Amino acid sequence: MAAKKTDEPREKTDEPQVTTEMVATPAGDARITWHHAPGAHALLAASHGAGGGIEARDLRALAGALPRLGVSVALVEQPWRVAGKKIAPAPSTLDTGWRAVWPALEQAGLPIVAGGRSAGARVACRTAAELGAKAVLALSFPLHTPGKPERSRAEELLATGVPTLIVQGGRDPFGRPEEFPELPAAMELVEVPYGDHVFGLPKSADLDEPAALALITGAVTDWLPRALG
Repeated sequence: MAAKKTDEPREKTDEPQVTTEMVATPAGDARITWHHAPGAHALLAASHGAGGGIEARDLRALAGALPRLGVSVALVEQPWRVAGKKIAPAPSTLDTGWRAVWPALEQAGLPIVAGGRSAGARVACRTAAELGAKAVLALSFPLHTPGKPERSRAEELLATGVPTLIVQGGRDPFGRPEEFPELPAAMELVEVPYGDHVFGLPKSADLDEPAALALITGAVTDWLPRALG
């Protein structure tokens, strides 16, 4: 599908240059917000969950931190979100949109880490092997629906076929870290203490939001060299 750049890079500053790009997919137009790293050696492409967009605190934090370390970040908005709809479509439709965006991501000519939060993490896991992703970053992977641990999505997670990092809140109702199955050597899990599904923290936590986000970005930064080999 054709891709069209919709704005030019900003004037060079200390901040990462940001551009946006619309990509036509069979599910409608998707949007990529590029956070460019000068001399980038890798690309993290990440999508949002079913209940929010790329403004999620963890996605914003990664887009702010990684370009300064030589990793470009492409935040992908699924067509349903671009169209202003409030309810995400079926998983198969999310996969269709993600697959159609992939050629535009490959144009950067960089090794791609497929990622996302919640439903976006599921999409990355399901499609990583077929699309040739070098690794997967799963933020708040929804291991099960709240209150139904018997309906596990562990098989989806374990089938990525590539190095995978799971970053999970300690009190995520969609799956606490201790609920995850034993992971193979190529998979790692990092816990954000007290974090819920969106890495929100209770007032009683002895961790504040900046520290929690630093934990997330630090874990990803530490993992990427191992994942990319």
